Amino acid sequence: MLSQRYSMEVPNSSKSGSIQPSFVKRTLVVIALVTLTMLILALVYIGMQVLFLVLASVLLALPLRAGARLLSRKTKLPEGASLAIVLLTVLVVIYAVSSLLSGAITQQLNDLQEQLPELVRNAQQQLSHSQLGQHIAKDLSVDDINIQKMAQQGNWFGRAFGAISSVFGVLSNVYIVFFVTLFIAVSPDTYYNGIILLVPLSGRERAHEVMAKLGDTLLSWLTGQVFSMTVVGVLTGIGLWLLGIPLAGVLALLAALLSFIPNFGPILSLIPAALVALVNGPEQVLYVAALYAGVQAVESNVITPLVQQELIEMPPALILVAQVVIGTLAGVVGVIFATPVVAIIMVLVKMLYIRDGLGDRSVKV
Repeated sequence: MLSQRYSMEVPNSSKSGSIQPSFVKRTLVVIALVTLTMLILALVYIGMQVLFLVLASVLLALPLRAGARLLSRKTKLPEGASLAIVLLTVLVVIYAVSSLLSGAITQQLNDLQEQLPELVRNAQQQLSHSQLGQHIAKDLSVDDINIQKMAQQGNWFGRAFGAISSVFGVLSNVYIVFFVTLFIAVSPDTYYNGIILLVPLSGRERAHEVMAKLGDTLLSWLTGQVFSMTVVGVLTGIGLWLLGIPLAGVLALLAALLSFIPNFGPILSLIPAALVALVNGPEQVLYVAALYAGVQAVESNVITPLVQQELIEMPPALILVAQVVIGTLAGVVGVIFATPVVAIIMVLVKMLYIRDGLGDRSVKV
């Protein structure tokens, strides 16, 4: 009886200690699914980066092509010659403006670089008057902005390599956008007709209408955005000059450029302005914050409604949600280009789904 019982228990113990084939199969399936998911997310991330570069090129090519058409209609010149004149004019204007501003801006940037350690020390002193400020001041160290001490502390090679990689990435993206913009502006019909050919014959006439509406929408949005950026820059520069804030030109230019990013841009532009204003005392920071809040109020309540009434209507809540979602997937670039992406989606949904799919012709596109 004892030997029989022992012989019956031995197989059970060995069986319980072995790995079941079904468990191995499930484990391999889970690993494969996780790997596939990571691969898909990586491809989506890379694909979105490429799509945003293409979108940036299209946004730059649209006004160039529109200017060429306008000049061709007014002067009866061929569109190719008109485009060459527009391109040359843009390059001359950019060079002239940069030449006029480069001296003053370079000097102001140098002043800012020299004053930055003192600005940080001033900020530490102002923050040290409160317990919360003391906690924040721990992260503000002048040594962190001293390049020589950073190099002496080691890991300089990693920092240098990271900086070089970032600069190379930016330059490569600028290079790609420049030439893609040039190719699209010179020969837009090649790419336009290539997209139309992907649509079945029965829907190509409607595809022409949708593509034309997308081009008009993006051009209208870009026109309104440039107008808004110009107003923000001018108002900010005048306000900072009246307040006697140093580096008003650089700060105004930064405010204009960052206003391209709705919702988050004004907050980002306020940070360096508040840091510079802190040199003249904490009350100047309040004045600068009030100035930026006032400019943002004018931009949100006057400029944006005016632009939406005349050019394009964009729901602010939808833009904010798109910035969060696309920014999570594509980073800062996604936040910057979330608004034109929303404009494209709105046109496609209204024209192809609501009007064509649901048959509701009352929706205005």
